[in-house]
Amino acid sequence: MSGLPAVFEHNARSVRFSVFSRIAMATIDSIWVFNTPRLSDLTSLLRRPARLQIAALCYRDTKKGPEVLRVTSRGKGRWILPKGWPELHKPAFETAVIEAYEEAGIVGQPEKKPYARFRSVKGLNDGLSIRTKVLVFRIKFEKQLDTFPEKGQRQIAWLPIAEAMEKADEPGLRKVLKRFRTELENKRHTRPKAAA
Repeated sequence: MSGLPAVFEHNARSVRFSVFSRIAMATIDSIWVFNTPRLSDLTSLLRRPARLQIAALCYRDTKKGPEVLRVTSRGKGRWILPKGWPELHKPAFETAVIEAYEEAGIVGQPEKKPYARFRSVKGLNDGLSIRTKVLVFRIKFEKQLDTFPEKGQRQIAWLPIAEAMEKADEPGLRKVLKRFRTELENKRHTRPKAAA
């Protein structure tokens, strides 16, 4: 290209890329400082943890046994857990609470430590998809509200864990649900019997 040996050509490209990266970051910083409305969404996207989503494993006890909440994705209608991108300046478990409320109107008691994690694929609006890591927090169901932000945009179902596992098209989610079912069964078998 420039007549320079390959090593020098590679270094020249690296320097150009490094300068470009610094200019891009300075531009992003100036956008953030001036909070340009049109580009402010870009800065919030860039500041999120890369490819991490937070999910809510909402569960409840019924006379027929434990059930877990599943919702459909808005794009393809896949049965998933309520989940979303991490909320800035909030602990991850609070994001799980927010997602359960926004997507299904669920109010409950969250566990503050993650229960599990699995790999997933997130479909984007433009038809593309990206691989994500999903951090799962358990939320013990208390009530379901009649109105919530995404009402009518998704199907919502409380399912026995075995049925929820069958509807899961992601192997990682199936493993999380299987683990949850096993733990609940073990708890049930180890409970002390009531005195007569």
